[in-house]
Amino acid sequence: MRLSRYFLPVLKETPADAQIASHRLMLRAGMIRQASAGIYSWLPLGYKVLRRLEQIVHEEQQRAGHIPMLMPTLQSADLWRESGRYDDYGEEMLRITDRHNRDMLYGPTNEELITDIFRSYVSSYKSLPLTLYHIQWKFRDEIRPRFGVMRGREFLMKDGYNFDLTKEDALHAYNRHLVSYLRTYERMGLQAIPMRADSGPIGGDDTHEFLVLAETGESEVFYDSAVTDIKLGSRDIDYDSVDQCKAVMEEFTALYARTDETHDEAAFNAISEDRRRVARGIEVGQIFYFGTKYSEPMGATVVNDKGEQVPVHMGSHGIGVSRLIGALIEANHDDNGIIWPEGVTPYHCGIVNLKQGDAEADAACDGLYKALTDAGLDPLYDDRDERAGAKFATMDLIGLPWRITVGPRGLKNGVVELTSRRTGESEELSPEIAVSRIKDIYKDI
Repeated sequence: MRLSRYFLPVLKETPADAQIASHRLMLRAGMIRQASAGIYSWLPLGYKVLRRLEQIVHEEQQRAGHIPMLMPTLQSADLWRESGRYDDYGEEMLRITDRHNRDMLYGPTNEELITDIFRSYVSSYKSLPLTLYHIQWKFRDEIRPRFGVMRGREFLMKDGYNFDLTKEDALHAYNRHLVSYLRTYERMGLQAIPMRADSGPIGGDDTHEFLVLAETGESEVFYDSAVTDIKLGSRDIDYDSVDQCKAVMEEFTALYARTDETHDEAAFNAISEDRRRVARGIEVGQIFYFGTKYSEPMGATVVNDKGEQVPVHMGSHGIGVSRLIGALIEANHDDNGIIWPEGVTPYHCGIVNLKQGDAEADAACDGLYKALTDAGLDPLYDDRDERAGAKFATMDLIGLPWRITVGPRGLKNGVVELTSRRTGESEELSPEIAVSRIKDIYKDI
């Protein structure tokens, strides 16, 4: 992609109504534009990051054995009346009447709809276990939408639903989701700590939120500092193994880590004082086990191995895909702009031509662009007729993790400059070695 042909409406000034770094930088970097309160258009750069995150979520969900599908944004109110949630959900639900006076709603979540799908097709325990998920736009009519995509009204979410014969099976699904979520966040360059939380309108007794520590987080969190030292890393987990998934769950939840809604002062004070931490956190996901809360009232049953009709045990599991972008920027930025982790960057590398129109510089940039794209990478080439300072400022603002700078002076010595956005360190390399270095960086990502 060449910047001269791209749509990247960057802003020099910070919008007055943007209160936190991620909102400011997403607007300035031309990633989003507000359409109305809490609702945004995703411009090309923002949309590209959104799709990168969505792909990682898909890959990790399917790696765990979960099956993708797609449900509609609009749902029948009758299903929600069956479960008893239609009147209980509150004013965050956008209620709609269609031309035939049928009550509809813009889905804030999908427990009822997926339960209706399940009960229509599954009648035997032999079809279990089953986990279905989708990534879909949701709407919750926040009373005070703010902080950009961090607390919007329309948002992209992955929500998945497990159906199991017994509580034990469903708790394995719960643990399996926890493992898959940890791997998902780590691939994105984030540490998301599972914390005991409140189930809210979803319901159920077992629930953990995943929180990224950040000063701008909406939740107050209390935790043992040792929890930040635990990493899943590259260990190989068999998602079918009850013992392995349970062991990871126990490892990541044994230490104290809770949101303010479930905070236990006595348990917290039992931790060594030097390890007690109080901070803010951004919620980026949540998992629930709620048993037969929906299957019983909605008649989602199967025949077990004894010929008995029994309600299935269920759980639901969400990842805020669009919200993750805000969390990533809150955790990865400086005064000059965004610093994308390699796993989620919209473009793998930026190419900056210091003297556009110079035959040698143009040819070298074209060669770098071709070599990187031939290697399956996605470079962004700033081929605009702009001064060098403006080009560097744009690259810093949009946060590509690596930049190759090409100029006539360096080319006379057979070198280009490779710069790390995160550290600011540069080194002079031949164009071939610069390409090889970028390939090595991304070979396992």
